[in-house]
Amino acid sequence: MGELKMEERSLPVLFEQARKIHQTASESSIDQETVKKGCEMLRQCEDMIGKLGLFSANETKDDISTTNLKYLLVPYYLGELMEKIAQEDRIKILKASQAKLKEFVSFCEAMELVPEDELAASAQLGGNSFADQRAKKIARFKRQKAAESKLLEINERKERRGRSTRASALSAPVEAGEEDLLDDDGEEEREAWLATISLVLCKAFDLLEMLKKEEEMLSAIKEKQLQEGDLEISQLTLDERTKKAEAWHRDAATRARYTKPAPPITCATFAQDVIEGRANVSQAHEHKHQPMIFGPASLVAKNPTTERQIMAAQVFQPHYRIRLMNFTRRHFKHSDQAALPADLSGFNSA
Repeated sequence: MGELKMEERSLPVLFEQARKIHQTASESSIDQETVKKGCEMLRQCEDMIGKLGLFSANETKDDISTTNLKYLLVPYYLGELMEKIAQEDRIKILKASQAKLKEFVSFCEAMELVPEDELAASAQLGGNSFADQRAKKIARFKRQKAAESKLLEINERKERRGRSTRASALSAPVEAGEEDLLDDDGEEEREAWLATISLVLCKAFDLLEMLKKEEEMLSAIKEKQLQEGDLEISQLTLDERTKKAEAWHRDAATRARYTKPAPPITCATFAQDVIEGRANVSQAHEHKHQPMIFGPASLVAKNPTTERQIMAAQVFQPHYRIRLMNFTRRHFKHSDQAALPADLSGFNSA
């Protein structure tokens, strides 16, 4: 029999499959198709929860059955999984993810599951100082560690009980209908789901803060792009220039193996050749060389007019420039004229 269609699966089956996808996405990278599949499963869970009327606005956590407690996590799983969707409009994804996380927090608040100190910190209008932020982070971190310790304790307790039950079964087979009463661990399951919700609430508050900062940063960049309009240099243009620069230098390195050294290309290097006796000042000197692809003129225009054009072009500038021309002139200007070679008597004045 083939796999059941999504709409034909029960709520527990859909939730468990979506939860496993969320867990995998949290621990490692998964493909986009699986991420979107998990989101669709969680949306289907939301629809089924609404149709079944599992939760009511006038209920608290004490009124929710242990079986249904886990379904409170659906909007959190969906919000965190949506954030991992790769889409060109990242701001849209961030807004949708934050909306689901806020929905989860609001629902937990209605069910009296949000700690009082977290509610107090959110209600403080002036609580944005560094000390307040630090205190809030520390309190949240302590709650997260307490919830993790509680879940670890419950898991260890179950494991010990399972080993004991298996050992007892080997020594004295259990008659039909005489199953160990310890198997009825409904209270322990409730304790585990409440600890999970407490842990997830800490993560939800941290994730909301992180996504909000990312949205603000991207919105500021987008606003600046809109203001500057056509002056914006596309990433495609920059990538093409990078490839051309790399190709030019690669070809130049290959040619250098089989060609003679190029003649001096600047007055500074020509002067150095004269000083070291490789050339005479009377020789004709021309600046013949291939134009470098670095620089604002090669990227934007021959004469960049805006600060943004210049800054964008400087992505491909060398990390340093050896100003041999200026160095040579300063050296000649401040050195003893009598110490200069005789054939350079007219060079410094030039």
